[in-house]
Amino acid sequence: MSWIESILYMGNLPNESLNILLDRTYQSPLLSPYFKSKSDYVRKPIPKMGLEGLWRNLFEEEGTSASISFISYGGRMAEISAKATPFPHRAGNLYKIVYNSGWDEEENVRSERYMRWMRRVYNYMGSYVSKSPRQAYINYRDLDIGMNSPGNFTSLGRASVWGRKYFMNNFDRLVRVKTMIDPQNFFRHEQSIPPFSH
Repeated sequence: MSWIESILYMGNLPNESLNILLDRTYQSPLLSPYFKSKSDYVRKPIPKMGLEGLWRNLFEEEGTSASISFISYGGRMAEISAKATPFPHRAGNLYKIVYNSGWDEEENVRSERYMRWMRRVYNYMGSYVSKSPRQAYINYRDLDIGMNSPGNFTSLGRASVWGRKYFMNNFDRLVRVKTMIDPQNFFRHEQSIPPFSH
């Protein structure tokens, strides 16, 4: 199967036509309308004891709606310099972990319970994953690791907390680019990169 066909397969989408990928209203049966995601990078094998603890968490009531994916790294990807693109998580990582907890609309009144479970699992995994900083994948934006202040003010020090987790040493270079292209910080969101002047 082609790569794009594998997207249909992994998303549990009907494999009749690629046009379903253009349907913004289609709801995959695998994806809950309400969810919380977090991510980690693993540089050393997790010992059996660590995985057994993770497994126990999945048997808790809140864990029944969760999924944890291990996405392997290495190979050709590890040959690309961490400085070649803003995405630095290449050489040295065995795999990425994606934690996802989802719930349906009728369960939304209990959403904080699922979020607490997710944060507890994430904290449990802290000793088995990357450190200084604990790295995260930008496409699973995690507001738990920090947010900009409301309005147009963004502290460079505050933004560096999540910026280094997402971009590591590339964060400084991205701040310089942001300063050159958008010095007024017009393009911003909860975890955007600020220019030097903000």
